[in-house]
Amino acid sequence: MAFSGLRGASSGLLAVLKKGSRLGRRKPKEKNTPALAQSAQESANPPIASLAPLTKIISQYLDPKDVERVREAYRFSDQAHLGQFRASGEPYISHPIAVTEICAGWKLDTDALMSALLHDVIEDQDVTKQELAEKFGTDVAEIVDGLSKLERLEFATKTQQQADSFRKMLLAMSRDVRVILIKLADRLHNMRTLDAVKPEKRRRVAQETLDIYAPIAHRLGLNALFRELQDRCFKAIYPNRYKVLHKALLAARGNRREVLGKITEAVKIALPAAGIDAEISGREKSLYSIFCKMVEQKKSFSDVLDIYGFRIIVHTLPECYLSLGTLHQLYRPVPGKFKDYIAIPKVNGYQSLHTTLIGPYGTPVEFQFRTREMDHVAEEGVASHWLYKEEDVTLNDLQKRTHRWLQSLLDIQSQTGDSTEFLEHVKVDLFPDAVYVHTPKGKIISLPRGATPVDFAYSIHTDIGNHAVASKINGEFAPLRTELKSGDSVEIITSPAARPSAQWLNYVRSGRARSEIRHYLRTVKYEESVAFGRRLLDQAFDQLSLPHATDDDPNWDKLAKGSGAASREEILADIGLGKRLAAVVARRFAPENPLLETTAAEFDEISANTSAPILIHGNEGQAVQLAPCCGPLPGDAIIGGIRLGHGLVVHMAECAVAQRAQAKEPERWVPVMWDSNTARHLSTRLDVTAINERGVLGRLAAEITDADSNILHISMPDESAATSVLHLTVQVDSRTHLARVIRAIRHVPQVQKIVRVKG
Repeated sequence: MAFSGLRGASSGLLAVLKKGSRLGRRKPKEKNTPALAQSAQESANPPIASLAPLTKIISQYLDPKDVERVREAYRFSDQAHLGQFRASGEPYISHPIAVTEICAGWKLDTDALMSALLHDVIEDQDVTKQELAEKFGTDVAEIVDGLSKLERLEFATKTQQQADSFRKMLLAMSRDVRVILIKLADRLHNMRTLDAVKPEKRRRVAQETLDIYAPIAHRLGLNALFRELQDRCFKAIYPNRYKVLHKALLAARGNRREVLGKITEAVKIALPAAGIDAEISGREKSLYSIFCKMVEQKKSFSDVLDIYGFRIIVHTLPECYLSLGTLHQLYRPVPGKFKDYIAIPKVNGYQSLHTTLIGPYGTPVEFQFRTREMDHVAEEGVASHWLYKEEDVTLNDLQKRTHRWLQSLLDIQSQTGDSTEFLEHVKVDLFPDAVYVHTPKGKIISLPRGATPVDFAYSIHTDIGNHAVASKINGEFAPLRTELKSGDSVEIITSPAARPSAQWLNYVRSGRARSEIRHYLRTVKYEESVAFGRRLLDQAFDQLSLPHATDDDPNWDKLAKGSGAASREEILADIGLGKRLAAVVARRFAPENPLLETTAAEFDEISANTSAPILIHGNEGQAVQLAPCCGPLPGDAIIGGIRLGHGLVVHMAECAVAQRAQAKEPERWVPVMWDSNTARHLSTRLDVTAINERGVLGRLAAEITDADSNILHISMPDESAATSVLHLTVQVDSRTHLARVIRAIRHVPQVQKIVRVKG
């Protein structure tokens, strides 16, 4: 019964919040139509929404005055949703009541409960935020507004609207975690009533829940909610597989009853004998987790043995370890299956000891050991320690972790260009797995699985990440792209001259590192583009025999207004990035007609007179890039192409790539030449054909080093052949320096041929 084809949690990400909080709901504008009223009346025994169960729950922990405030919010919501029904035929008010009951189960405060009852009134019934603030207070209005989607604004695409809505909710959540708790309760009730909607919508909503809301629940430590959401999504997306697996699990439960009974009896005898008073409970893995294991390990259900486990709940932390030792004496532990999440809690605050033991008949069984408080946190996460009543109360470790993650959302937001990119970064941070590494001083840092020293550096401080040049892992130097493992000791070596590289984006895993790198690259690219745009403009002024425009020239403002630019710097950046032609901008400063619209004939005339080449240093940064296809060096004949959004790209004149591009768009190519003072350490590529003998590679490296060059990259596709072609990327200062390196390589007797790669 092996399954395949599980869609990953990354699919359908941008389908977030698409009518998510109004599952199965009629459109509000239709709420008073006779058809709806008839539909509700014709449903067999239509249920009546009652506030009694909710009142019973909240009366156990709220003051009578607060209970009355909740009732007032109910009356307002009930009136707002009057005449509105769900697809099941229930009055719509039953949904806010159900959501509030879930929140009351977490013992959320009065404002949160009122917000849960009112969470759809802004979105559906045109109630304003101001109206809610006047009637129920600012906190309630802010929470409800955070839960409302951005449907009244104009967006370029539906995807952009969904991403903006999700960003709004997450930012509201970063200011007040009650927003996401209510949203999760809303989504849970929608999943519980998913059978009332069409199969296509059922699958879509289930997929977005699996992609986003279940990971958020896990990130906040709401494990009971996390497991229920996963199982309900599994049932909606793969209904047939769910039925088959559920049936198989019921059969297995009966077949293994004897084994589980023997283990239970043995444990109930062993623990009291060791002086441990413990509560013992059996549990099954969720259907979705069993399904994922079958898919990942390509196993049938009968091959997945560890589907049952036991939870041992004790009174004190030392008893957790004592219970573990007692059961290790009773049954043989499986090597490598012990995990201590008490000493090193999971990123969501989860604490427990895990071990897998070989029970009777060779059946592997997992045991978890935890205290009552740990069990409470494991099931309800951040909601298990609700502390809104006292602002100066000391936060526990779980709340501190949650606060740090929520704060990181604000950091990512401040460094992110748009909603889609923000959503991408947040999605990265929702990975449930983590690795735990520590600093040289012993501080433990949790990072997403697959994280590298670059992620570690940015988790410590932005400046450390921006200036990282190397890393030490367990005392040994290691590349910055090395994947970290739990238990590694990591040290970052920095340099004031170091800067982030765009290549880092290929292997960083944390949302914060990714957003910080992109923010830096955008900022530097903008600054370099402004400087390069100024160079191009000044050169255009000289070619047109016009005086250079000063920074306070009034024509800048006129030009900016006329072209839609925000400032002088933006115009210069556009010139540097190739979005505007320097000659056309310079012509606007001509004294006879500063704002003359340049015609095609004038543009041809300007272009014909702008033959003076642009001087290239080679270290201008991202505004001027040396083409990687041919790797031009000082001394080579070069040409430059203005690539829209990327600035000037410099190629060798003989580069086939450049020649093809120039033939297509000749107007974007400008004359360039090397400056007399060029940059050092430019890269170029060589293909070296050599006899494949022992020690050849070492001899090559030694000769290249003696020629004062450095090897950046080396590869040899066919290592078994008698003669191999080595692909080298080396650093040189100029064409003359490259010739010296090539002569040095020829000293190696096994070398048969050397070719510089030029395209």
